[in-house]
Amino acid sequence: MPRKKSSNLTDLELRLMNVLWTQKRATVAEVSGALADAPSGRALAYTTVLTMLRILERKGYLRHKQEGRAFVYEPVVPREAACRNEVANMVRRFFNNSPELLVLNILEQEKIDAKELQRIRRLILENKPKEEKT
Repeated sequence: MPRKKSSNLTDLELRLMNVLWTQKRATVAEVSGALADAPSGRALAYTTVLTMLRILERKGYLRHKQEGRAFVYEPVVPREAACRNEVANMVRRFFNNSPELLVLNILEQEKIDAKELQRIRRLILENKPKEEKT
Protein backbone atom coordinates (compact mmCIF):
# COMPACT_ATOMS: atom_id res chain seq x y z
CA MET A 1 0.00 0.00 0.00
CA PRO A 2 1.49 3.40 -0.92
CA ARG A 3 2.44 5.74 1.86
CA LYS A 4 -0.06 8.51 2.63
CA LYS A 5 1.09 11.85 1.25
CA SER A 6 1.77 14.39 3.96
CA SER A 7 1.46 18.14 3.68
CA ASN A 8 3.84 18.50 6.63
CA LEU A 9 7.48 19.32 6.05
CA THR A 10 10.23 16.75 6.46
CA ASP A 11 13.52 17.89 7.98
CA LEU A 12 15.11 18.22 4.54
CA GLU A 13 12.11 20.08 3.12
CA LEU A 14 12.29 22.48 6.06
CA ARG A 15 15.98 23.14 5.34
CA LEU A 16 15.11 24.04 1.75
CA MET A 17 12.16 26.19 2.81
CA ASN A 18 14.37 28.05 5.29
CA VAL A 19 16.69 28.97 2.42
CA LEU A 20 13.77 30.21 0.32
CA TRP A 21 12.11 32.08 3.19
CA THR A 22 15.43 33.84 3.79
CA GLN A 23 16.31 34.55 0.17
CA LYS A 24 12.70 35.14 -1.01
CA ARG A 25 13.50 33.52 -4.40
CA ALA A 26 16.29 31.29 -5.66
CA THR A 27 17.34 28.90 -8.40
CA VAL A 28 18.13 25.25 -7.71
CA ALA A 29 21.85 26.08 -7.80
CA GLU A 30 21.40 28.94 -5.32
CA VAL A 31 19.43 26.74 -2.91
CA SER A 32 22.04 24.00 -3.24
CA GLY A 33 24.84 26.47 -2.55
CA ALA A 34 23.06 27.94 0.46
CA LEU A 35 22.55 24.47 1.94
CA ALA A 36 26.25 23.66 1.50
CA ASP A 37 27.25 26.99 3.12
CA ALA A 38 24.95 26.58 6.12
CA PRO A 39 26.76 25.81 9.42
CA SER A 40 24.73 22.65 10.03
CA GLY A 41 24.28 21.85 6.36
CA ARG A 42 25.80 19.33 4.09
CA ALA A 43 26.07 19.54 0.34
CA LEU A 44 23.31 17.87 -1.64
CA ALA A 45 23.39 16.85 -5.26
CA TYR A 46 21.77 19.30 -7.66
CA THR A 47 19.27 16.63 -8.73
CA THR A 48 18.31 15.95 -5.10
CA VAL A 49 17.62 19.65 -4.50
CA LEU A 50 15.63 19.83 -7.75
CA THR A 51 13.55 16.79 -6.78
CA MET A 52 12.85 18.20 -3.31
CA LEU A 53 11.85 21.59 -4.73
CA ARG A 54 9.43 19.86 -7.09
CA ILE A 55 7.94 17.94 -4.17
CA LEU A 56 7.53 21.18 -2.21
CA GLU A 57 5.84 22.72 -5.23
CA ARG A 58 3.40 19.77 -5.44
CA LYS A 59 2.68 20.20 -1.72
CA GLY A 60 1.82 23.85 -2.38
CA TYR A 61 4.72 25.45 -0.52
CA LEU A 62 6.50 26.84 -3.60
CA ARG A 63 5.96 28.02 -7.14
CA HIS A 64 8.46 28.58 -9.90
CA LYS A 65 8.96 30.89 -12.83
CA GLN A 66 11.26 30.28 -15.73
CA GLU A 67 13.88 32.96 -16.22
CA GLY A 68 16.05 32.16 -19.19
CA ARG A 69 17.08 28.55 -18.79
CA ALA A 70 16.69 28.48 -15.01
CA PHE A 71 13.65 27.91 -12.83
CA VAL A 72 13.40 30.43 -10.00
CA TYR A 73 11.51 29.14 -6.95
CA GLU A 74 9.70 31.30 -4.42
CA PRO A 75 7.70 30.44 -1.32
CA VAL A 76 3.91 30.54 -1.49
CA VAL A 77 3.35 29.63 2.17
CA PRO A 78 4.80 32.12 4.69
CA ARG A 79 7.06 30.74 7.43
CA GLU A 80 4.49 31.69 10.11
CA ALA A 81 1.71 29.73 8.37
CA ALA A 82 3.96 26.67 8.05
CA CYS A 83 4.82 26.93 11.76
CA ARG A 84 1.14 27.13 12.72
CA ASN A 85 0.40 24.09 10.55
CA GLU A 86 3.20 22.07 12.15
CA VAL A 87 2.13 23.00 15.69
CA ALA A 88 -1.51 22.17 14.92
CA ASN A 89 -0.40 18.80 13.53
CA MET A 90 1.69 18.10 16.63
CA VAL A 91 -1.21 19.06 18.93
CA ARG A 92 -3.53 16.77 16.98
CA ARG A 93 -1.11 13.80 16.84
CA PHE A 94 0.55 13.89 20.25
CA PHE A 95 -1.75 15.88 22.54
CA ASN A 96 -5.24 14.65 21.66
CA ASN A 97 -6.15 17.97 20.00
CA SER A 98 -5.53 19.77 23.30
CA PRO A 99 -3.37 22.91 23.21
CA GLU A 100 -3.56 22.86 27.01
CA LEU A 101 -1.77 19.50 27.14
CA LEU A 102 0.97 20.85 24.87
CA VAL A 103 1.49 23.93 27.04
CA LEU A 104 1.47 21.87 30.25
CA ASN A 105 4.01 19.48 28.75
CA ILE A 106 6.31 22.34 27.82
CA LEU A 107 5.96 24.03 31.22
CA GLU A 108 6.63 20.75 33.06
CA GLN A 109 9.48 19.47 30.87
CA GLU A 110 11.43 22.52 29.73
CA LYS A 111 13.55 24.99 31.61
CA ILE A 112 12.00 28.38 30.98
CA ASP A 113 13.85 31.51 32.05
CA ALA A 114 12.24 34.36 33.97
CA LYS A 115 11.94 36.60 30.91
CA GLU A 116 10.10 33.90 28.93
CA LEU A 117 7.79 33.17 31.87
CA GLN A 118 6.96 36.87 32.16
CA ARG A 119 6.07 36.97 28.47
CA ILE A 120 3.88 33.86 28.86
CA ARG A 121 2.08 35.46 31.84
CA ARG A 122 1.48 38.64 29.82
CA LEU A 123 0.06 36.66 26.88
CA ILE A 124 -2.23 34.68 29.18
CA LEU A 125 -3.56 37.87 30.76
CA GLU A 126 -4.05 39.50 27.35
CA ASN A 127 -6.00 36.48 26.09
CA LYS A 128 -8.31 35.96 29.08
CA PRO A 129 -12.00 36.25 28.26
CA LYS A 130 -13.34 39.69 29.25
CA GLU A 131 -15.52 38.38 32.08
CA GLU A 132 -12.44 36.79 33.74
CA LYS A 133 -10.18 39.87 33.56
CA THR A 134 -9.71 41.63 36.84
